[in-house]
Amino acid sequence: MTRRRRRIRKRVVLAVLAAAAVLLLLVVRLRLFPLAEDLAVTRVTLRTSHLINEAIDEQIRAGAVDYESMVLLEKDETGAVTALKTNIAEMNTLKTQILDQVNREILQLDVDEIGVPLGNLLLPGLFSGRGPYLPVRILTVRSSDATFENQFTQAGINQTLHQIVMTVSIDMTIVTPAGTAQVESASHVVVAETVIVGTVPSSYLALDAAALP
Repeated sequence: MTRRRRRIRKRVVLAVLAAAAVLLLLVVRLRLFPLAEDLAVTRVTLRTSHLINEAIDEQIRAGAVDYESMVLLEKDETGAVTALKTNIAEMNTLKTQILDQVNREILQLDVDEIGVPLGNLLLPGLFSGRGPYLPVRILTVRSSDATFENQFTQAGINQTLHQIVMTVSIDMTIVTPAGTAQVESASHVVVAETVIVGTVPSSYLALDAAALP
């Protein structure tokens, strides 16, 4: 084989390898990157919901949340409940404490907690959760908010279960191997409840027509 032919063959091999590399990059870009982003969004959403639940559980275990501190039951001389009044200041305090803790812990999440295992992208049936982690990072918490809602459920004869449900919503920007993505996470947790014996006062039901602040 002459030197000229060897040069031509070498160029052909290099061209084939370059074409294969470009094709591989296109496959990664078009197929694996979107999948990596979807998995990253899912992992961040689940982890954030878990952090919200943990934060509320900590407040409950610490005694910072209880029904008596959030709702005042007014009764008549017979002991029948005549009105239910919410403690707005207590609810706003709880809201601030929960959001501060959640926002702080979200920004401290590392790759091991929200990164995407490479095995989940290549052969998830065989290597799910295995392999090196593709980095995922929470860039910023764009907004966070919490609202309260009353729920009334029949709990027996002449008994009503009253629950106060807290909904925490987080809007984040994350960085994935495919670029940046927006993630919205929300979690609904019962923060206080009690069983009311007798008729639920209409004055409170009127208040319940709108979500609590």
